[in-house]
Amino acid sequence: MSGSMENTLETDMVAMMRRADGHCRSLHAFLHKPAMHFYGDVDITKTLDYSSAIAILGFSLIVSILRTFDVRVEAARVMVSPPVLAFVTSHIISMFTCWNMIVCVAVGVAQIFLWARWAAVSRHPSNWKLWVVVIASCLAMVLEIYDFPLRMKAHSIWHLATVPLTVLWWSFIRDNVEFRTSSLLKKFKT
Repeated sequence: MSGSMENTLETDMVAMMRRADGHCRSLHAFLHKPAMHFYGDVDITKTLDYSSAIAILGFSLIVSILRTFDVRVEAARVMVSPPVLAFVTSHIISMFTCWNMIVCVAVGVAQIFLWARWAAVSRHPSNWKLWVVVIASCLAMVLEIYDFPLRMKAHSIWHLATVPLTVLWWSFIRDNVEFRTSSLLKKFKT
């Protein structure tokens, strides 16, 4: 290739990259306009969102530990909950550090592994619901963790994905209560 041809291609590529960068900056500016801030997160909504997220993850971690390891003795149950509650409470108090996402992901991954282990060894009639929640939660977590070009869109899709997962999760919990109650009634009658 001749020198002028290379310069032309290089100039065209630089111009194209500048246009693309300009479009991205325009989109970023549009998504973060002060007028859009009214509809987006403010300090109180961020605080409530992050606090409730770690609180739910902490409670679910307690339940997954109790169920996975089949902790039935009340004294042992009491020994499991306080350390997790203390950790969650201290995290909420000091939450607005860079560790928040790391802590939420670590607690979420721990409970997903525990629920998957329980589902693998359990003969629960609604196991399939739990497996769907575990697998779909892993996939949805990708939207929350990784930085996509349209980060706000990925975060919004993550919130949308959690709606059917919550419905299915509560359906599993209802089935679980019915199953455990009927099991206990059978044991009581014999």
